[in-house]
Amino acid sequence: MADEFSLPTVPVQVTPLERFTQFLQRRGKRVTDQRRLIVEQVFSHHDHFDADELMGHLAELIAMRKVSRPTVYRTLSELVEAGMLRKMALEGRSVYEHEFGYPRHDHLYCQVCNTLIEFHSDALERICGKVARQHDFEVLGHRMFVMGVCRECRRRGEK
Repeated sequence: MADEFSLPTVPVQVTPLERFTQFLQRRGKRVTDQRRLIVEQVFSHHDHFDADELMGHLAELIAMRKVSRPTVYRTLSELVEAGMLRKMALEGRSVYEHEFGYPRHDHLYCQVCNTLIEFHSDALERICGKVARQHDFEVLGHRMFVMGVCRECRRRGEK
């Protein structure tokens, strides 16, 4: 049985690296080996992450001086500017998630362990559209975070 709130797939014509390359070239910038390594790491799997977590994944490359910390921060900003990542502020920290090749979705957010659970709801999309039409409002997007405590934290008795 398919989960009624699972995320739909989004077909893309190019890889994340190709898309980022196009973005950089339009701005007269080069695709360096450092940027390539960062993009490959970021898009090698889907999860929400902050800059420190990304640098943890890149620690060996940073130690070998193949990637620098400033380049990680700069590349994250460029990926956001390119529309490939979304930057969100959660509990005073910046968290990133994939935007490129990823469907519109919303989140359940555990305020104890900071877990983000993604979901998509056609009903929510319809409600947003209906309310927008009532107010002659042009919707450019929406982002919803439902705050609470996840099952695991409730089982441990944490609140």
